[in-house]
Formats: sequence, C-alpha cells, structure tokens
Amino acid sequence: MGLISKEEISKTRRYSSSLWRGIKTIFVLFTMFLSFIIFSAPIFLAVADAVLPSAILSSSSPSLNRLSPSSFPATIYSYLSNYDFRYSLIDIPLISIIRSAIILCVYGLCDGPKLSRGPYLTITMICSISSLIYVSFKAAIVFGEPVIGGYFRTEEMALFLCSWILAIGHIVVAYRTSCRERRKLLVFKIDIESVSSL
Repeated sequence: MGLISKEEISKTRRYSSSLWRGIKTIFVLFTMFLSFIIFSAPIFLAVADAVLPSAILSSSSPSLNRLSPSSFPATIYSYLSNYDFRYSLIDIPLISIIRSAIILCVYGLCDGPKLSRGPYLTITMICSISSLIYVSFKAAIVFGEPVIGGYFRTEEMALFLCSWILAIGHIVVAYRTSCRERRKLLVFKIDIESVSSL
C-alpha cells in the first residue's frame, strides 16, 4: 500500500518538468522585456516627459478637462497670451515637451560612436540642466509667495516634481546609454584587433 506506482511517478515527473519549463519560459520572457525596456529607455523617457507634465496640468486645470479637441488650440493660445511668470504653469509642460523633442531627435540622429561620447550626452545634459534651472527658479517664485488659505495645491507640487525627476532621469539614462555604447565599441574594437591579427 505504501508503494507508489510507476505511472504516478512518471505523471509527477512530467508535471514537475512542465512546471520547471514554464518557470524558465516566464524568466526568459521577463528578461527579454526588461532588456527591451532598458535598451529603449531614452525613447520611453522622452514620451513620458512629453505626456506626464501635460496630463498633470490638465488634471489640475478644470478648464482644460472639459475641452473638445477643436477648442484645445484656442484655449492653449489664451493661456499663452495671458501668461504671467508668477502664476501661469503652462510653461512647465511646454519646457518638458521641447526638452524631450530635442533629446529624442538627437538620440535618433546619433549612432554608436556618437552615442558613446559626443552630442547625445552633451545635448541631453545641456537641455536637462537648463530646464532644471528654469523650473527651480520658477518653483522658488511660485512657492515663495504666500498662498490664500495657507496651503499649496498638490497638482502644482506634482508638476514641479515630475519635471525635476524627468530631467534628472534624462541625465541618468543618457549617461547609462553612453556607457553601454562605449562598452560595445570596446568589445567591437577588441574583436576587430583579434580578427586582424589572425
């Protein structure tokens, strides 16, 4: 009675091997997805930089939430024509969109050697640091004045924080991308030298 039949042992082995195969497959798919995300990080970050601040601003502004697509340009134009540096926040998403567009264009135009050393990292640093300075100065002006009721709106703080984090994220991703491309060039150079010596 305590003995296990050969059929039960083979069923258990088949079940455990198929379970192990499923775990391996999930691990490989997860690793491939992570590799894709890391390799495409500049693109994903640029898209997030263009979308997130605009979404935060539209959620904080009730007049932007109720707009039809045809009246959206007119409302944006009215925001820009009534722009006041101390009170208007429309420039934060515009800076993020411009920053991400410039960085995405430079990333698209650069190949391996240019990604490893030159224009991509330099232009990303210039765009991100200049937007960090602008947003920091604007935050000091906006949050430096007393607010009626004594509290700041959460959406304003989220907008500034989002812009800061995305600018710093651009710098980190550009540095990581340039390091990755330098490693690729170093391996490629070693392979070329080994082939040419043969």
